[in-house]
Amino acid sequence: MKLSAALSRLGTESAFEVLARASKLAAEGRDIINLGIGQPDFPTPEHIVEAAVKALRDGAHGYTPANGLPALREAVAADLHRRHGAEVHPDRIIVQPGGKPTMFYAALAFGEPGAEIMFPDPGFPIYQSVIAFSGATPVPIELREENGFAFQAEAVLSKITDRTRLIIINSPANPTGAVTPKEEVDKLVAGLADHPDVAILSDEIYSQMLYGGRRHVSLLNYPEIRDRLIVLDGWSKTYAMTGWRLGYAVWPERLVEPITRLCINDHSCVNAAAQYAGIAALEGPQEPVAEMVAEFDRRRQVVVSGLNGLSGVRCADAGGAFYAFPNITGTGVDARTVQDRLLIEAGVATVAGTSFGRAGEGFIRVSYANSLERIETAIDRFGRLVS
Repeated sequence: MKLSAALSRLGTESAFEVLARASKLAAEGRDIINLGIGQPDFPTPEHIVEAAVKALRDGAHGYTPANGLPALREAVAADLHRRHGAEVHPDRIIVQPGGKPTMFYAALAFGEPGAEIMFPDPGFPIYQSVIAFSGATPVPIELREENGFAFQAEAVLSKITDRTRLIIINSPANPTGAVTPKEEVDKLVAGLADHPDVAILSDEIYSQMLYGGRRHVSLLNYPEIRDRLIVLDGWSKTYAMTGWRLGYAVWPERLVEPITRLCINDHSCVNAAAQYAGIAALEGPQEPVAEMVAEFDRRRQVVVSGLNGLSGVRCADAGGAFYAFPNITGTGVDARTVQDRLLIEAGVATVAGTSFGRAGEGFIRVSYANSLERIETAIDRFGRLVS
């Protein structure tokens, strides 16, 4: 068989590889603490689960509109207004099975040989993967520890060429937990006035997970770029619904019809019962979200403080999401070696920073989506490994 060259350009998400190795060791009887996988360790709130069960019992067994149930898109629009003060017409919202389809469709919409698409480095590995798959050239936006891993607007704007089609940004960020301050977002949007043909994909999937008094800055609040802005969000992180595969994006009006056609060709529609669960999540009580974020904040403080107390390790404050991104250069070994030794020798699963781009060398990602007790044990094991 002769396969498409595009398939060879697809990367992967290394956190799942680490999870598989950790699971294998656990099955062999090892005590493994998983700080590698990026999903909340809380159950989906009960009222959301019950909404899906009721939908199934009420006969929600068939196809839905390819862009999502009208009631769900209306609920999303209302939620965006509630959280961001943004006016978004439901017809510009497309519901998709998780967040990754938005990344894929955006890359397919703008990427082709000769085009350039910019992405954060270190950043979620699927960005670079789908850019390469599209045939476009991936152009990294290097994020630096001294800036708290937030992007710098001038650095982003300086990389724009006549071949740039799309810029991907992510705040709060995976893998670093960085939150880009409003002044940098303002500068970026102002600078884009000189580049009217460049589109923006703002990945805001962690927009409700911020700590230390930080506030999320949504690009939906910048009407001057509305005609070229894609905003990715969803239910996976905020409502502990990773396995439900439910996400959405706000698209520019001119892209709604072609992206809906992509949905029809790709997956027809999103699971009907999951969509009713999504309505319940947005319209129901939000206390479970607040409680989960408060618990993540407690863990975050323990993780950052604990890592900064280890020999050869320093850790920038993590402002959002549920990740810390400690610098391990003081240990004298590279990121992949630290990842492997932590797993094999200490029974702690983490992910090497190089899994998130070249700029991730010298760092590892630590997810604090685990109990406080297990996190403290993991830090103690890490400390004994590097002492």
